[in-house]
This record gives sequence, C-alpha cells and structure tokens, in this order.
Amino acid sequence: MPDTAILYGYHAHVYYADGSTRRSAEELRRAISAKFSVALGHVHDRPVGPHPLPMFQISFAVEQFAELVPWLMFNRHGLDILIHPVTDDDVADHRDRAMWLGESQPLNIAVLEGKTTPA
Repeated sequence: MPDTAILYGYHAHVYYADGSTRRSAEELRRAISAKFSVALGHVHDRPVGPHPLPMFQISFAVEQFAELVPWLMFNRHGLDILIHPVTDDDVADHRDRAMWLGESQPLNIAVLEGKTTPA
C-alpha cells in the first residue's frame, strides 16, 4: 500500500452532457463556490484530457474531503462526479484510486500515459 504522505489533495470532476445538465452543473458550481473554499476550474464544454464529457474541476485539500464529498453525495443534482487523489502518479490516481458518485465514465487513460495528445 502506498504511503499517504504523497497525497497532496483531491480533484473532483463534475460531468455534464447537454444544455439541461450544463445548467445543473452551473448551479452546483455556484453552490460549491458559496459554501466551500476550494479552487474551481473552468467549465469545459467539450471533453478535455482524459475526461470523456464536458466538465468542471474542483481542487480541494485533504482536510476538506470529509465535508465536501458527503455534501456532493447529497447535492450532485444527478450529475456524475469523479473524485481522485492528487499524488505524483496521475495514471494511478485516475485509474486505480478514483471513486465515482453516480455512473462511472470511461476515461482516456492513454492521454495521461503520454500515448495520445490531450484535447
């Protein structure tokens, strides 16, 4: 088992697919911004990196996991959310150490392995 001392924080990726789910994602993003002191990434209206759907990213500290993740469980508006640790191994973080709220989505891990060019 790897040492958790390499754990720098977490990312949550909130996915949406169309106009109505984009609105839900925007509402969720506003609620997160009002309630939590986290870094919110841009809203990407197309797949980017290993992510198969449009999404936005939440970057948060290790200490925030116990409050933010349960809140997301109850307030995700039916959206699918990937949560993964941030360590020195992006591939393992996305492939082996990730958890999902909602349905899991197929990630393009080859992008993280440097085998393809990210979007």
